Amino acid sequence: MLKYTVAINSYKNAEMLARCIRNAVLAIKGLNAEIIVADSETGEETEMMMREDFPNVRFFPHKKNVGMGALANCGLRKAKGEYVFFINYASIIDQDALVSLSLYLEQNPNVGLIAPKVLNFDGSVQNTRFRFYSPLTVFYRRTFLGKLPFAKKHLEQFTMKEYGEDDISEPDWIMGSAMMVRRLEAKKLGGFDKRFFMYFEDMDLCKRVKKMGNKILYNPNFSVKHIGGKSYQEKGCQKKDY
Repeated sequence: MLKYTVAINSYKNAEMLARCIRNAVLAIKGLNAEIIVADSETGEETEMMMREDFPNVRFFPHKKNVGMGALANCGLRKAKGEYVFFINYASIIDQDALVSLSLYLEQNPNVGLIAPKVLNFDGSVQNTRFRFYSPLTVFYRRTFLGKLPFAKKHLEQFTMKEYGEDDISEPDWIMGSAMMVRRLEAKKLGGFDKRFFMYFEDMDLCKRVKKMGNKILYNPNFSVKHIGGKSYQEKGCQKKDY
C-alpha cells in the first residue's frame, strides 16, 4: 500500500494546475506516494496537458462542474495512500509538510484531521481555522452591528484571534484548501457530504470527525502556499456571507 496520496481538486485553470502538479511531483520525490487530480468542467486544454505532460498522474475529469465536495470524494475513493492530503490546484506544498503531518497523525491517534499553516505568496498568513458558526455569527457579519464592540468580540472568537499565527490549536473546523486525513477513517465517515456543492463541505467533515471523538488540529510548524483566499481571509472566513 502507498503511504501518501496527494489529492488535488481542480477547476478550469490548466496553467495553475500544471504548477501545482509540478510542485507536488517534487514534493513526493523519493516517497511511496501518488498524485491524483480530480477536475471539474474539464476542458480540452486540460485533458491534453494531463495526457502529454503528466502521464503518471492519475487524472479523473468531469464534464460538468460537480463541486468541490464531489471532487474531494473522487480523490478519496481513488486514493491508494494510507494518508490523503487534500489540496486545491492553487496550492504549493513541500515534502517536509507531507511527511511531518503524517508523522503527527501516526503519533497522535486521537487526531482525526490535521492542517498546516496556509500562506499567501507574499508570506502573509491566511486564516484557515475557525469555531463553528452560530446564528449570531452570521447576523453580526451581515449587519452594521458587527462593528460594535460586543459583536467584534464574538467574531474574534469565531476566527480564533486569541491564538497567534504560530500557535498549535484545536479549532472546530479547518478550511479545505489544505488538510490531511487517514484514508480509512475518512472513508468510514463517508467522505465529504455530496449535498454541499461548494462551501460547508470542509466544516461538515470536521464536525463529523469531532462527533467520532477525534480532534481537529492546526499545526503551523508546517506550511503550504496558496493563491487566492486573501479577500476572504481579510473578512475572517473562507466563505462569503452565508
